[in-house]
Amino acid sequence: MTADIWDVVVVGAGLSGLSAAHLLRKKRDSLRILILEGKDRVGGRTLSYEIPAASGAAHWDFGGQWVGSTQTHILELIKELGLEVYPQFNTGKKVLHMGGPNSKVRVYSTSIPTLSPLVLLDFTQFLWKIDRLCGTVCVRDPSRTRDAVKLDSMTLHSYTEQHAWTAELKEQMGVCSRSVFGMEPSQMSFLFFLMYAAAAGGLLALLESSPGCAQEFKVKGGTQQLSESLAERVGWKNVRLGSAVTAIWQDAEWAKVMTSNDTFLCRAVIVTCPPHLAAKIQYQPALPSMREFLTQNMPVGHMMKFIITYQTAFWKEKGFSGEIVAGSSTDCPFCVTFDATTPQGDAALVGFIAGQHAPYWSAKEVNERRKAVLSSLVGYLGPEAAVYIHYEERDWAKEDYSGGCPVNVMAPGLLTYYHPSLRKPCGRIHWGGTETATQWCGYMSGAVQAGQRAALEVLAEVYHMDLTMEEQEALEPNETIPSPTNQKPSSKLVYLFTKKSVVTAVLATGAFLLLVQNQNALIKMKTFLTNTAGIRGLTH
Repeated sequence: MTADIWDVVVVGAGLSGLSAAHLLRKKRDSLRILILEGKDRVGGRTLSYEIPAASGAAHWDFGGQWVGSTQTHILELIKELGLEVYPQFNTGKKVLHMGGPNSKVRVYSTSIPTLSPLVLLDFTQFLWKIDRLCGTVCVRDPSRTRDAVKLDSMTLHSYTEQHAWTAELKEQMGVCSRSVFGMEPSQMSFLFFLMYAAAAGGLLALLESSPGCAQEFKVKGGTQQLSESLAERVGWKNVRLGSAVTAIWQDAEWAKVMTSNDTFLCRAVIVTCPPHLAAKIQYQPALPSMREFLTQNMPVGHMMKFIITYQTAFWKEKGFSGEIVAGSSTDCPFCVTFDATTPQGDAALVGFIAGQHAPYWSAKEVNERRKAVLSSLVGYLGPEAAVYIHYEERDWAKEDYSGGCPVNVMAPGLLTYYHPSLRKPCGRIHWGGTETATQWCGYMSGAVQAGQRAALEVLAEVYHMDLTMEEQEALEPNETIPSPTNQKPSSKLVYLFTKKSVVTAVLATGAFLLLVQNQNALIKMKTFLTNTAGIRGLTH
């Protein structure tokens, strides 16, 4: 079989792979670049298509959809491609349901729900600890983080059990883990969690839709068009769909990339598919053992996403934002919902079934899932939720050449011993994908950053091309991420305290001062509260 000869072969036609190819073409348009994709489409973990709506039909995202103002790489790409963003609607009452099916459903209008003094105190000290630890993390090389081995030996669950006092905060951390990673807190390294948050600018940046945070904006027309526009610029003739890579062989002169039907020779390969899929490719010679062990032990989250369209945004008419947060102990199948109304006014809600709920509900029939979702929405938003136009869902665990979403995580021990091999080239093979990013790792912006970094590696190392100072810095990226504009912990705490009762403010402020000034005093206070108020078994 005669092999086609190319300069660079990119494995994966998602945002990372296409961003790599786009930068290569801009820097050196004479390069022959081929992108191989196992799916029958471009976009990877982004997917946009039309479903029935009030206007007849409209586009929604069934994969990655949000961007934020501190996500500079994706925003620069959006601007370059001539696309627009619009803000996530978050005005009005929000719903919180924690503590079991019979617990009280709370409605609130601030960023943080009305909490009891003890839970607010707990939230304050826990957030302070997380933010303090995030500030110590070396994102580029987490093994250099102070107490890295200790932090990497814990899970997010074990750390929360040790440092959170109230049952409600522990349950909320479970919701956080499911909605961000599609996994339970017990499934990931605590150091990985800190690295992930640090790469975004802090924990609150991952969770909120306010300025600078992960859910700040959406892309008009959907996010898959980013990949489609990039494919047009690279040239569709250079993109081969339905071409899953099965093997990559290399020697001193060439790399040989094979699919089930074709073989391609090239000078460099950029692999951008998720780590658990990259691990399925056969490599000859075998990859270094550290790289093999790492990618074979990076599980991917399980998340199902649904869109429900309505004739009108009845929740807005009733003063709700559309945001619902439900704990795992409730009967609700989803962990979080948001308003998904289009810029043209087609009303919809978007929600996620994730973590431990995902495999349970994935095994059910779609009618049963839809009935459970609608039943919960009726309970939280009113009977209008039952009268819908269309229900559409996507189970990413069943998606070919995805096998899950939104991101691969690391179990305890991987970061401190094997992480350096995540980005380190293996001969002619270079690694992209959002999991390798150092800014907004796991997000679309991280995918773009990682693809561009891999492209610059190829230009510098394979083609000995001189890079600008800015491009050289991109190969050793700065780990400092801009803090969301109004989400700094200090301002958040002040906001909380001024909105609560005098008693709550005194308790929480006193706890915070004790935490800063005297850890032993805090331990004593915690012991006192535990003995006198039964704080560990408290249900709020």
